[in-house]
Amino acid sequence: MHCVTWPDQIGGLEKGSCVTIGNFDGVHIGHQRLIARVRDLAAGLGVPSVVITFEPHPLRFFTGKKTPPFITLYEQRAELIKALGIDHLLCLEFNQELASMSPEEFVRRILVDGLKVRELVIGYDYAFGKGRAGNYGLLTVLGKQWGFGVEQLEPVMVDQAIVSSTRIRDLVEAGDVWAAKSLLGRFYRVSGDVVHGQNRGGRLLGFSTANVHLVDELFPKTGVYCCWAELEGQVHQAVANIGYNPTFGNDVLSVEVHILDLDRDLYGKTLKVHFVQRLRGERKFSSLDELKSQIGKDVALGRTILALPEARLV
Repeated sequence: MHCVTWPDQIGGLEKGSCVTIGNFDGVHIGHQRLIARVRDLAAGLGVPSVVITFEPHPLRFFTGKKTPPFITLYEQRAELIKALGIDHLLCLEFNQELASMSPEEFVRRILVDGLKVRELVIGYDYAFGKGRAGNYGLLTVLGKQWGFGVEQLEPVMVDQAIVSSTRIRDLVEAGDVWAAKSLLGRFYRVSGDVVHGQNRGGRLLGFSTANVHLVDELFPKTGVYCCWAELEGQVHQAVANIGYNPTFGNDVLSVEVHILDLDRDLYGKTLKVHFVQRLRGERKFSSLDELKSQIGKDVALGRTILALPEARLV
């Protein structure tokens, strides 16, 4: 997949392109259906497939940091979109110029003149342009005017409710990462570099842990989780604690991952943590022995859950 920041950086558009547009936070199963439809249409027409997204997110551009945490930052979004077989990812810088464009100008400059669009696929609730005035009705009019087709997909439903980024965010923040998987099509993932922590895991408790410095914005509810730890392309069973370590009186949020059956120096390594199931909430223990005993129980339960077919990393 070729990642670009403006349409003129994409070649091979002599026969046109098939395009979809969106923020795609989470790249959930609704987004995946949209992107797959564009990919398949493009293959049928023999033209490149293009996904358009924006950075920063338009909502953050208008409101600053006063937005909910994003499920996926740009790098992970790009990685997930690439895995779906798209030819080009066009990430437009969302700035004042773009925010001020009318829908007609956006379609003409970006889609028609820039990408030579032949087919445009949008989601059920997509709107764009200044004041979000661009919608399916306007796009069909502009499509007839400039010679491209427009297809609007119906929402994807799970448990009789629409799959949405907001719904996924709520599940993750509530600690229900198992339910979030059915909407994401994968387990929720965070990543970061392993940094030096308090060095209590192996020294005091007998369970070495990797202290992960995360760059992501969305974190599951504090507690203990069984998860998959991805390290240098290898996947390992693990148990992770997200919280403040109340037994030791900490007041800083930390993410500590105990990788099962792996004992090696991980400092400076990048770790991806795929959350499978919340095992319990965080609580204060009266002694180190009580804490060690509970961690042993957490590890045993984690192994049992991770051995289930439905807990496999997909």
